[in-house]
Amino acid sequence: MNLATSSLTKDARLGVIGGSGLYAIKGLENVKEIEIKTPYGDPSDVLRLGTLGGMEVIFLARHGRHHTFTPTEVPYRANIWAMRSLGVRWILSPSAVGSLQEEVRPLDMVVPDQFIDRTHQRPLSFFSDGAVAHVTMADPFCPSLSKLLAEEGEQLMSDGRQLHHGGIYLAMEGPAFSTRAESNLYRSWGCKIIGMTNHTEARLAREAEIAYASLSMVTDYDCWHENHQNVTVEMVIENLQANAKLANKIIETAAIKIASTRPSSSSHIALKDGLMTSKDRVPAATRGKLDIFTSPYWGKFKEK
Repeated sequence: MNLATSSLTKDARLGVIGGSGLYAIKGLENVKEIEIKTPYGDPSDVLRLGTLGGMEVIFLARHGRHHTFTPTEVPYRANIWAMRSLGVRWILSPSAVGSLQEEVRPLDMVVPDQFIDRTHQRPLSFFSDGAVAHVTMADPFCPSLSKLLAEEGEQLMSDGRQLHHGGIYLAMEGPAFSTRAESNLYRSWGCKIIGMTNHTEARLAREAEIAYASLSMVTDYDCWHENHQNVTVEMVIENLQANAKLANKIIETAAIKIASTRPSSSSHIALKDGLMTSKDRVPAATRGKLDIFTSPYWGKFKEK
């Protein structure tokens, strides 16, 4: 048994963070709503615990069930902390993206393997206030979980739609869509899709030792494509609704697979070689906030 496998408890859960247009999961049974208070404020919404495909699943609407948080305003740290506090060790993240490449068409789906960060207004780490950690982000999306998600998704694609495994996710701040110059710049970098949320979650999930994979649902060609309309909210919503049913099915089949295989991930031990500050030098208030992540390495924190 490797360290990643041994770090999982038998009741580890799957988390699903639903993006624009995906504010609930159809098929989630025996649903119980849970309110969580975190050291980083309130999550985007109540968390919904239920069963999907034989797996206990925690669902959270990233922007709130009534879509009241902009991509910048989403309380990312509270969301990930709350997920981990409920035993989540895998997260699947269905979200809307624009395509930056001709072959990635609206209504296709992408499971990216890299990102480039162009955000500038977000906290990207749990570690501050006297505690420093440096986790590896060479492969920012969990390779094993992404592979599972892509394999399950490929079997469900139909009507000429494709699932693309791999590619660079360009993370922009938003909430406005790109300028044409920006869109073409990102294309020249080789980016495949553009979105506003997943990279922030992926960074924090890695620090929280949660395996993270993205199911990116393509809604448009951003604004670079000369033969297609510029992206609009109406276009995004229309294509999101068309993708929602398929996304639900992919998440359900992936949940069944995760329940049976419980895939191990290097993400599950990401802090093992990443903690820089001696625990004796970390202020008590900071130790308390981080204890949910650091207790395997620093021991359970007991406030004096």
